[in-house]
Amino acid sequence: MTELHAYLQQHQMNKVKFAFADLDGVLRGKFISLQKLEDTLTHGCGFCDVVFGWDSSDRLYENADTVTGWHTGFPDQICHIDLQTFRPIPWQQGIPFLLADFSQSPAGEAACPRSLLKRIIAKATGLGYTPRFAQEFEWFNFNETPASLQEKNFTDLQPLTPGMFGYSILRTSQQFDFVQTLFDELTDFNIPIEGLHTETGPGVYEAAIAHDTTLVAADKAVMFKTAVKELASRFGITASFMAKWNLQLPGCSGHVHQSFWDEKQTVNLFADASQPHGMSQLMQHYIAGQLYCLPHIMPMYAPTINSYKRLVTGAWAPTTVSWGFENRTTAIRVINPYAKATRVEMRVPGADSNPYLAIAASLASGLYGIQNKLALELPATVGNAYAQSDLQQLPYTLEMAAVAMQQSELAKEILGEKFVQHFTQTRLHECRQQDESDANWELKRYFEII
Repeated sequence: MTELHAYLQQHQMNKVKFAFADLDGVLRGKFISLQKLEDTLTHGCGFCDVVFGWDSSDRLYENADTVTGWHTGFPDQICHIDLQTFRPIPWQQGIPFLLADFSQSPAGEAACPRSLLKRIIAKATGLGYTPRFAQEFEWFNFNETPASLQEKNFTDLQPLTPGMFGYSILRTSQQFDFVQTLFDELTDFNIPIEGLHTETGPGVYEAAIAHDTTLVAADKAVMFKTAVKELASRFGITASFMAKWNLQLPGCSGHVHQSFWDEKQTVNLFADASQPHGMSQLMQHYIAGQLYCLPHIMPMYAPTINSYKRLVTGAWAPTTVSWGFENRTTAIRVINPYAKATRVEMRVPGADSNPYLAIAASLASGLYGIQNKLALELPATVGNAYAQSDLQQLPYTLEMAAVAMQQSELAKEILGEKFVQHFTQTRLHECRQQDESDANWELKRYFEII
């Protein structure tokens, strides 16, 4: 609080900006005055709870009235700002930005993604572990604006650059001002980037965010997507995190990297040189838990109808319950070049995933494996997982995945019954939004906002 007050006084600021993530990972928030900030820090801030009663297009959920709806009158619920998330926005004159959540309100248990993640982190720290996470994203960039997208009805979209050009130094050099702005201003926004490069596809980039403690990592991932969109717009560019905007092109992933450390964060508990492949018993239990839970919680990783168009054979995305060493055809990739870098990469999430939910699902399922001492009985997949018919297939539609999660006692055990009830109802609502009469309905729904 002292740091924030000093910053506001030094820079003669009269407002701050705060936001929280809804179930789709969309940041909802507002600017508030300094007087309002003082009151908010003391009493919390009332916010209309419709933000947990509508979808990414502001359409009210049908049959998802566990949290709010017309029957409640859409009252305010109290959110609380987390001062530890304070950072100036470099591209908005240094205006302070903060994140909030509803952990102390009824919505916190059933609908607030950040509150869910905080509860699961508490389980891990209660067992003496310090989980560290990082999410990396792929996204497409277009020479389009919100106005041009509407005028063109989302047809004949112009990518930032033509051709596939994966890992191209040429393409990033040709867009040097944009690339430099992304790298430098995201880092100045306290979202340090480890690497930024083109991926295969016209105008597609990938960025890896530096790993951090779990909640901080999730906060950075949530802010990253909105920050990229804001920075891109300065160049007349629209950045899209759709999982699969074009069926003829690769999809966009949101892989989640994770490891467990001791309380001092000096020892990677996933590494054990005495074990085969340097994988500790803890890491094996963790992977076993993730594999066991995966079919029960797929909507946490793949939350939209469009998500499942990425999860197809030969598209650099998993289709099976599988794991392997440095294997990019499996759901889980074990990366273990040396002890410090030993980690699990969950490859199911797309760029359209809500980071709080994808990370919460990964952590909760891994903890389930640890607490139940699940053995890693499934052999590591060697070679092409797509070609191995004995592997369990993942759900291949949102409806299939949402029904499975809704009926799963396991999902309710690891995530909470109220959350599972509300979240799966919102996903089934999402299924009902499909408009088969409009060939571009997915682009209209997900392209810019998700």
